Amino acid sequence: MKETIILPKRSWLRIDFREMLQYKDLFYFLALRDVKVRYKQTAIGILWAFFVPIISMVIFTVFFGNLAQIDSSGAPYPIFVYVGLVFWLFFSQALSSASGSLVSDQEMIKKIYFPRLILPSSTVIVAFIDFLIASSILCAMMFYYQFVPKPISLFLIPILILITYFTSLGMGLFLSAVNVKYRDVRYIIPFFIQMLLFLTPVIYPAKIAGEKYQWILNLNPMSGVIENARAIIIGNTPINLESLAMSIGISILLFIVGLFYFRKTEQKFADVV
Repeated sequence: MKETIILPKRSWLRIDFREMLQYKDLFYFLALRDVKVRYKQTAIGILWAFFVPIISMVIFTVFFGNLAQIDSSGAPYPIFVYVGLVFWLFFSQALSSASGSLVSDQEMIKKIYFPRLILPSSTVIVAFIDFLIASSILCAMMFYYQFVPKPISLFLIPILILITYFTSLGMGLFLSAVNVKYRDVRYIIPFFIQMLLFLTPVIYPAKIAGEKYQWILNLNPMSGVIENARAIIIGNTPINLESLAMSIGISILLFIVGLFYFRKTEQKFADVV
């Protein structure tokens, strides 16, 4: 009988793309499973992907747009806040799902070997699908309010999506690894996401921080994403290359830190989880 010994990779940062490719079917299965589970036994099914951002937009418009009269840079507040919500919900849902992915699939981790990176990575796909669905409403709102983005600036949209992806995945990798040992993370994450919402220019413009403290707001990579998404889609403000550059740099840093910690601790997941 042939004995196969599986040893952890030596490098804590290197991703074995060949191995990941060998397990691509598992990645597809887990992503499809998460999509089905998300809307299983629900009355309106996938319509929840429309319901959450729309209801959030209505609530924020009533309380912050109409009552608080928050500046929306000359744009109608509903589309102003919806642009921010679309990217924010992508980030928050991806982070929440990725951070709990190892614990929710602990039985699989204990019984079989596969690249553990597949678990948090596949959960982010579900959030991206919701993002695409919610974006269809944004397209309808752009048509209604007659906002036509400049074609030359649209190439930045994939960059903003990638920044959101790597930010949520990097933080998700770190928190999922921490969650294996310390289950407090599942209680901290909702509170952390709620607090971070008010530290991100979702319901207010980025300029509210003023030029002096703008760099502090830009330390949050989602600030640059949302600010520049509004500049591209609504077009009332110029694209902020400084905040975009900071968002790219910080998202890469978060991904590297998250990947480093994840790879450093993954050999103990099956023993601790």
